[in-house]
Formats: sequence, C-alpha cells, structure tokens
Amino acid sequence: MPDDPLPMIHIAIIGTGGMANVHAEKFNAIRGCRVTAACDVDEKRVREFAAKHKIPNVFTSVDALLKFGGFDAVTNVTPDRFHAPISLAVLRKGKHVLCEKPLALNYADAAKMTRAAKKAGVINMVNFSYRNNSSVHKAHDLVREGALGRILHVEAIYFQSWLAQNAWGDWRTSPGLLWRLATKHGSLGVLGDVGVHLLDFATYPAGDIASVHCKLKTFRKAPRDKVGEYHLDANDSAVITAELANGALGSFRTTRWATGHNNSITLSIFGEEGALRIDLDKSGSELELCRIEDRKTGPWTKVDCGVTPSIYERFVTSIKKGVNDQPDFARGAAIQKALDACVQSDREDRTVAL
Repeated sequence: MPDDPLPMIHIAIIGTGGMANVHAEKFNAIRGCRVTAACDVDEKRVREFAAKHKIPNVFTSVDALLKFGGFDAVTNVTPDRFHAPISLAVLRKGKHVLCEKPLALNYADAAKMTRAAKKAGVINMVNFSYRNNSSVHKAHDLVREGALGRILHVEAIYFQSWLAQNAWGDWRTSPGLLWRLATKHGSLGVLGDVGVHLLDFATYPAGDIASVHCKLKTFRKAPRDKVGEYHLDANDSAVITAELANGALGSFRTTRWATGHNNSITLSIFGEEGALRIDLDKSGSELELCRIEDRKTGPWTKVDCGVTPSIYERFVTSIKKGVNDQPDFARGAAIQKALDACVQSDREDRTVAL
C-alpha cells in the first residue's frame, strides 16, 4: 500500500487516567497518525503514561502544552468538569478536538463549546464510543429507510455492576471510581457517566427526544455518605420516560447496581411494520430484525452489520479530509440538553420539554 500522501497527524492527549490508554493505543495504531504529546497535572502519572506509549513530549499544564503547540489535535480525556474549560482553550488555539463524554456539565457550556468550534472552523467530535458498533449504524439506516414503519416505542438499558461487584476494581479505594460518585468532583452520576451513552445510542437510530420525565436515585453506600474527600451524593440509578419528536414513547434505564452486568447495553425499537433489537453483550456487529407481513409476525432474523471505523479513525479521517464526521459537538450539546432536562424533571417531579 502506498504511503499516505497527506502529512502525519500529531495528537496531544490531555488527561492520562485509565481511558487515556485506550486513546493512545487507538490513535497510535492509525496509519498517518501519532500521539506526540501528553499532559496531566500529576507529573508522575503523565511521565509513566508517556513512557508506556512512547510519547516524546510531556507537560504538566495545559498552558505549557498550548505554548508548545507542536500538534494538530487534542483528545480531551480529563474528568467531566474540565471538558469545557480545556476544550475552549484548545479551540482558541485553532486545534481540532475530540472530547470525552459528556461534552460538558450543562447545556449552556456545551452550546458555548459548539459555537467556539464552529467559529474556529476545526474538526470537533464527542467520544460516544458505542458508535463504534456497526449495529447501531445499521439500526439508524433501517429506521431512516422506513423498514420498521412508523416508530412507536423504544426500550433501552445500560446496566453496570461496579457498585455491587469488584469487576472494575474496588470503588471504595479507587479515586478513578470515587470521583464518579461525587458531584463536587464534577460527576453527573450514572446519568452523566453512562446515561449519556445510552441516550445517544438509543436516539441516534430511534429519533430525537421531545420531552422527558426522569427519576434519579442515590443509595447509601458508606457511613455519612463519605469516603475520604469524596461526598457520595451523585445518582446511582436513573429511570427516564420520554416522548420522541416522531411521537414514539421511550423508556431508558441505567444503574450501577445491576449485579451480573459488568457493562450491558440493549436497545429495542418497535414500529408499525417491524422491530429490531441490539444486545451488545452478544454482538456489536449484529442485530436482530423482525418484520410484520399481512399482520403476521415473521421470525426474528440476524442481520450482519459489517464493520464501522472507530471514533478515533473517523476523527483522523475528518482532519485529513476537512469534513466533520459525527458525532460532533452539536450532537454532544443536544444530548447534554436532554441530561439537563432529566435533572430538572427529577428535581421538580414533572415532565420537561426540550
């Protein structure tokens, strides 16, 4: 295969916790792309991270990284509360940005990021990583083609069990898990951590949300609801009922207390002329389809959905082609608007229109 005629894309990673390792491995595996800088306020962590991934330039402040400037794009893998301020600083320097989810802590900041990215004229994407499954793209296409007819009902769940089990480590001693349980550390709870994925995964094929009614719950986990500096007040479970813009009803449920489900995501979409279902525990490249013929239910059949480029590949391709792929910051802001509505609905115990 001939060499890529376009210049090498250099990536800087900001935030070098656990998820950053995935970013480094994925970007370094892409032809014509190299991670050239790493930044973290924890000097020991960032140096160990850089050595592990053979990253030549190390920084302990975003200001120093931006002054260096020897990169084309940033992947922002910091905790949620830093997504907006860091991404905005990077955008002001005219660099492309891939930001972890949720895009921000609130819709106002997410909208500001979207406007800043548009003004800068750079590639901007949100790491809704479950878009890496080809099944959700096939589901999107089937719905848009009218294969299910009018969409009437949507059911989606995202279950994790790390509060009940130690499959991901012991949350009681892990700062990387503890901060996700504390609002003062920038967490939106299970709603913002994985509910954000669930809403994108479900509504990308099924259609946008028009209104929500949400119940959030935080369960007692420790004496005085504290572990060290962490006040464990972020929500653990969320139940969302929604009406979509196309008139369908939806139910979206997520919890960290789902014993036996390390990381389970399922989606069912029901229409007048058929239905589909996805179970990522079974496959990310296959879905099941059921059609109605002469008002008789046909058999559930498996559909091979092929493969789809990863978010990392699509980000790099977008930079090289100068055409922004999805999901972009505008999509991240739309999902953030739904999260804000869920929080408001729980607080006021009422349906909130988007």
